[in-house]
Amino acid sequence: MLTIDLAVLLAVILFLVMRRPPRPRKRIDQVLVVFAAVAFGVLIATTPLGQGILDLLGEVTRGVSQAAS
Repeated sequence: MLTIDLAVLLAVILFLVMRRPPRPRKRIDQVLVVFAAVAFGVLIATTPLGQGILDLLGEVTRGVSQAAS
């Protein structure tokens, strides 16, 4: 039986939607993309990859704030 992880499915959908050529989009298209991106973020946040990304971004922001002061 084939199983598909929901986060992977959302990542593929977001990738395909963002690759479309820029053209005027309907408001509902924009809302659906934002909703899918937020759902993807929530799904990936609980994984080790999501925690690694959070740690990396924390280190980058600390480095930038220390460099600025």
